[in-house]
Amino acid sequence: MENKLPAMSIANATKIYGTKKAVDDISFDIYPGEVFGFLGPNGAGKTTIIKMIMGFIRPDNGTIIINGFNRKTDYEKAMSSIGGIVENPEMYNYLPARTNLEMYARLHGKIPKERIDEVLELVGLLDRAKEPIKKYSLGMKQRIGLAQALLHKPKVLILDEPTNGLDPAGIHQLRDILKKLAHEEGTAVMVSSHLLSEMEMMCDRIGIISNGKLLQICTIEELMQKANNTSVYRIKTSDPKKAKDILAQATSFKISNLTNDSLDIEAEENDINECVRTLVAGGSDIYGVQKLQTSLEDAFLEITGGGITIE
Repeated sequence: MENKLPAMSIANATKIYGTKKAVDDISFDIYPGEVFGFLGPNGAGKTTIIKMIMGFIRPDNGTIIINGFNRKTDYEKAMSSIGGIVENPEMYNYLPARTNLEMYARLHGKIPKERIDEVLELVGLLDRAKEPIKKYSLGMKQRIGLAQALLHKPKVLILDEPTNGLDPAGIHQLRDILKKLAHEEGTAVMVSSHLLSEMEMMCDRIGIISNGKLLQICTIEELMQKANNTSVYRIKTSDPKKAKDILAQATSFKISNLTNDSLDIEAEENDINECVRTLVAGGSDIYGVQKLQTSLEDAFLEITGGGITIE
């Protein structure tokens, strides 16, 4: 990304409601050709930052630059480069999908009719365009909303929790569309979610947000590496509480889980033998040691301290 100029830059964005900082001094860039995931638990501040970007609410501090234009001082030019869906797409349900798009196109001026066919084909609804929106499934409504957001060929596309309520087939279709937009057409796509599994499948980079603070920005590969670097061993023993007390006194091994017949230890591979020797020397009976598969979820939970939905 170093050789590209950002399609959107957020610098020191802050939003305060009463005494609560819903968004706390957040800065990040999004680049052309990438799907950027904004991941955090419900209430973390995802929708607030998106509403600031989309112009629905004003930040109390910070700057938002879209396609080189400051949203505050050059509002119309900045917003002409952005498209998005926040919450549910608004449509006239009794009118056909094509008519909805034609009406929306008039708001943006010089959008050719051919562009309507292009976006309908992109979202897989060209053959259903004459049907009224009220006959559409939730997944189809999401896709026609996406078509509407893409009519004016935005440089930046913002979607807030776009997979909410979709079945697996709908999620898969949406994921493929967003990847195509980014990787083939060069659109900068920003997607918010509280679902780790969706971020893993959809995004090139992710920003992890919790309690209004941006905790980390990294690629999925970097998170996978973080997960792979952490080894967790399950030690079977007759008295896990006694084993925990022994390790607490003798070593600095981190105990991540305790059950009736085992405890999980975070340790380097070279150190697990020392851990077992310490337990045996302390009088603990050991029945087995198993290396667990450390997952991407564990890496997220370590960063956020919990709160991410695993599905």
